[in-house]
Amino acid sequence: MEFGRKFINMQVKKQHRKKLLIATKNPGKLNEFKKFLSDLPLTIVSLNDIGIDENVLENGKTYQENSQKKALFYAKKTDLPALSDDGGIEISALGNKPGVHSKRWLGYEATDQEIMKHLTKVAKELPDTNRKATFKTVVSLALPNGKVWSMQGEVEGIIAKEPKNKLIIGFPFRQFFYIPQIKKYYQDEELTEEEQRQYNHRYKAAQKIKRIMNQELGIKGK
Repeated sequence: MEFGRKFINMQVKKQHRKKLLIATKNPGKLNEFKKFLSDLPLTIVSLNDIGIDENVLENGKTYQENSQKKALFYAKKTDLPALSDDGGIEISALGNKPGVHSKRWLGYEATDQEIMKHLTKVAKELPDTNRKATFKTVVSLALPNGKVWSMQGEVEGIIAKEPKNKLIIGFPFRQFFYIPQIKKYYQDEELTEEEQRQYNHRYKAAQKIKRIMNQELGIKGK
């Protein structure tokens, strides 16, 4: 009987946990956010979980504009606090392009495979003296009342001449992104947990936004 009561109480508490919407259709981003926010007493839901298939036109000139636009749109539409991000890769020898246009580098919203094919050509043409690249992201938290906050994370590395063989769905640029300090490609299977904390740009931004979430959502993580 005692066990039964504890189980029921746990289920009731879980049902009453505050919900947080991760406003992305990118499966890679969704999985990373779930992992990075797993210590928070929140029920994390996706757009698919609540049956939202509308897209937001990402026509901002900065990562922050796009990130906030998405977070605000979905927060107001669902009446839930919403977390969204926008980011890209900036390649030094290309004048920091594609940047905010990373997903639309080819002039349209390309598939992971199309981006990989294009980057394969670019990687071979980059000068050996300047292969520097930076991943940047801005994570935004929006409330249904219109309040919004943003935090940035970034990681520096180089564009390798050859890609890592395995394509990570949602993260085509990471196949070429090499981190010289640890002599590893930017991939989950390559990085240890400690290296994820040091070099994952989304993790860095998520940790910063957690402080705001704790205060504004009235929660407390580990």
